[in-house]
Amino acid sequence: MASYIRRRKFLATLGGAAVAWPLAARAQQPTIPMIGFLNSAIAARYVPFSTAFRQGLNEAGYIEGQNVAIEYRWADNHYDRLPALAADLVRRQVTVMAATGTPAALAAKAATSTIPIVFTAAVDPVAVGLVASLSRPSGNATGVSAYTSALGAKRLELLHDLVPNVSVIGVLVNPNFPGAESQRKDVTEAARIVGVKIHIVDAGSEGDFNGTFATLLQLKAGALLVSADVLFLSRRDQLVALAAYHKIPAIYFQREFVLAGGLMSYDSSLADAYRQAGVYVGRILKGAKPGDLPVVQPTKFALTINLKTAKALGLTVPMIMQMTADEVIE
Repeated sequence: MASYIRRRKFLATLGGAAVAWPLAARAQQPTIPMIGFLNSAIAARYVPFSTAFRQGLNEAGYIEGQNVAIEYRWADNHYDRLPALAADLVRRQVTVMAATGTPAALAAKAATSTIPIVFTAAVDPVAVGLVASLSRPSGNATGVSAYTSALGAKRLELLHDLVPNVSVIGVLVNPNFPGAESQRKDVTEAARIVGVKIHIVDAGSEGDFNGTFATLLQLKAGALLVSADVLFLSRRDQLVALAAYHKIPAIYFQREFVLAGGLMSYDSSLADAYRQAGVYVGRILKGAKPGDLPVVQPTKFALTINLKTAKALGLTVPMIMQMTADEVIE
């Protein structure tokens, strides 16, 4: 009987150990790093770019759900939501914050001085205080900048070459965009250089778009330059449709507008900027310090033209422009 009792105790102990060992093993497994992904846009409209970001992570050796986790925070085009979303990611103690887009980058920078930040920005990151310098950012932030003041002049020049008889060109700006004043200054200087008259009109939400185009017609604007902004990119279909309805030739800041039926764009690749941001996040996860990683700047800009849209607007695109374009959509 005593032997039987000892045997039962041994089996009970063994059974308890069998349960405890897996639990202990799981408890000892290292937790995977967590990335906080912050963006002011609408998730569904930014799928190509978030995909490009994950591609960059993959190139650096990180795969979502396997050796890295990503917490996504989208502000749905409401810039005022970004500070709370950034603060939430800080409370969750993310390992790195990917703040994609200028408004998100500024919100992340204001929320933490210790968590590494990798940004994408359409403004001068030094001028807005994201980094101390492009080559040696110092601090806790680095990233990818698509900013160059020469872009505004080049877009105006291209638009003017296509519609040389237009006497007034409208410029669409989101007054809520952190770089709005810089955009106004750059495009005003660009207009002086190109020798065209411009009218700057504001749109701070998609609800303003109809009124903005009505204002453009009142100002007798014969063409339109759309400034860089997350809201405008998220609502590209609406803006392209309005330009087509009012028969206003427009140049945009991203190729995606032209793919949606817009007339033309001159830009650096936004998808590539997100990919490079993913690569930088991967390097930081491997131990690099953001202050030691220089801000990546674009080296190639592309002209994209939609000939079908040009025909619908009654425009003939000069052959020299078609030949110099990087992509012609027929």
